[in-house]
Amino acid sequence: MTIFRANITVNLRPSVLDPAGEASKEAALRLGIQGVNKIRIGKSILVEIEATNKEEAIQNIEMLSDRLLSNPVIENWTFDLNNIDLQQGA
Repeated sequence: MTIFRANITVNLRPSVLDPAGEASKEAALRLGIQGVNKIRIGKSILVEIEATNKEEAIQNIEMLSDRLLSNPVIENWTFDLNNIDLQQGA
């Protein structure tokens, strides 16, 4: 078995309003920061998973992302997958 590390990013779909993002944008203006046109708040999730090969790891990460870590009705997700055995202590 090989250990893989996935960095999963979950964000609201563009058509979904983001009240936290809008509040943060307004707060940036109150701080005197000009030029902030948009803030969208999401989440980043780190998963380490054992799998026999990269294809199996991808399949499992896709299932986790779609069925557990996000709400597919209102959120999109992406991930980057790395073999941590090759990164020696990463």
